[in-house]
Amino acid sequence: MRDVPAGLAASLASGVTTLARCWRLTRRDGVVIGLTEHDEDLSVDGTLFRAASGVSGSEDASALGFAVGGGEMSAALTSALIDEADLDAGRYDGAGIELLLADWSAPDHFLLLRRASLGEVRRSEGSFTAELRGLSSALNMVRGRLFTAGCDADLGDARCTIALASPALTGHGTVSAAEGPGLMVAAGLGAYAAGWFAQGRLVFTTGANEGFATEVKGHTVEGAVRLELWQRPPVLPATGDAFTVTAGCDKSFETCRDRFSNTLNFRGFPHMPGNDAVLRVATPGRP
Repeated sequence: MRDVPAGLAASLASGVTTLARCWRLTRRDGVVIGLTEHDEDLSVDGTLFRAASGVSGSEDASALGFAVGGGEMSAALTSALIDEADLDAGRYDGAGIELLLADWSAPDHFLLLRRASLGEVRRSEGSFTAELRGLSSALNMVRGRLFTAGCDADLGDARCTIALASPALTGHGTVSAAEGPGLMVAAGLGAYAAGWFAQGRLVFTTGANEGFATEVKGHTVEGAVRLELWQRPPVLPATGDAFTVTAGCDKSFETCRDRFSNTLNFRGFPHMPGNDAVLRVATPGRP
């Protein structure tokens, strides 16, 4: 059973409640933002919770056992609190959420109701709605080895051992022109064959998108080098913006052998029988 602080318990027992919910967001880079549904700013537990955000929350569901509980929170997008560009850049992905119940007439009286993490975020008309995932959602993450035909290592990690710093595997380019939110003409990559960077990782190193990283969807060389990105950058890339991009890997044994000559460190099971072999009916005279 949860212990309610004496001061808050006295407020609840008085018959007249002066309660407000407060949401504390802690990004993975350490930035802390406080939001409250109260009509004035509140200082609770060492954090200033801002009232100008227009924040509100849905019903908060929880269950016994390991079922994943959660709810939603909605708030306005304002540059002083939560900027849309920061959401697009992924700075709030996986942020920690703490929901506090505070007595706005005596902010020292508060109770931590729930901890969660930020899930899917939807935006529309100057506001956003974020999914709150309970702590048990971490149990849904895949851990350990996966027995699949494809490799389960990441290109360049300790299990793969490929040195991505090699000029043959990492290109340094600049944006010549942006032809769309996720499509750009690149300079400085003329030495690489088409498709070399497909499924690779691109990171902007200068410009308004500095630090933004995404996977490359397509790499073509037809008169000019074009890179198509899976995720559009927060800001349309400008001419001259610099980036680095690494070679792509589709996790297949053939790519590991032919492109990287790294079959000794292949972490998949290419000869594992598939569903067709498992479900095949025995036929006389057929091996």
